[in-house]
Amino acid sequence: MKASKKGLGRISRKLHEVFLDCLFPINCLGCQKENHWLCSNCRQKIKTSTEQVCPKCEKNLTPDGKVCHHCRPDSPLDGLLVCASYQDRQLRQTIHNFKYRFVSDLAIPLGKILTEKIGSSSIPLPDLILPVPLHPRRERWRGFNQSHLLAKQVSQNLTPNFEISLDSKTLQRIRFTDSQMKIKNYQKRYLNLKNAFKIIDPEKIRQKRILLIDDIATTGATIFECAEVLREAGASEIFAVVLARQEINR
Repeated sequence: MKASKKGLGRISRKLHEVFLDCLFPINCLGCQKENHWLCSNCRQKIKTSTEQVCPKCEKNLTPDGKVCHHCRPDSPLDGLLVCASYQDRQLRQTIHNFKYRFVSDLAIPLGKILTEKIGSSSIPLPDLILPVPLHPRRERWRGFNQSHLLAKQVSQNLTPNFEISLDSKTLQRIRFTDSQMKIKNYQKRYLNLKNAFKIIDPEKIRQKRILLIDDIATTGATIFECAEVLREAGASEIFAVVLARQEINR
């Protein structure tokens, strides 16, 4: 009896995984425990942020990273919740392996950090979760959109027994841009992303409470540009959550 193409594909993928496991065994990045990329003990050692600031001015302390009263009139974003400091060595190493060594399984422990931080905050539950999109060319190169994998974890685990809707199609990146990490100038980062995003179906956004998910924010240019097009499409509230915010010289 001939095996189906689907069955052969599963076997091939399994053999590929076994081959990779032999060459590159899975060990915890923190303690080297086997069969874990980041064990629960090492994940819990990552210190989460106890204070949040307004994401617009980055000066005023605010509850859960909400935009301060002074910046409110000029901000399309309602708040940016930052989970931890990018200076945390364990978190920084984990994010680096996730994004640049293409260890997609790290979305699970990193997603738990996001989910726990959101759950302990007072930001409202969203109607819709959106990952910050990659341009298709960059996503093909990486093999996945790290923000989508993180958003999927949050969607499935934020509310017990109820999965919040995840939409990875409506917000799209329509212009290929230079990597933000390569641009050190504060203003050039904003210009690099101008008109880079588009809402494909505004009806899916109108009057919805949106939660944006990304891995790292620096100047916040990406988050704010996404929030701008979401606000124009009629979103009622827009909050964002990131694992960390990286400092740069301005």
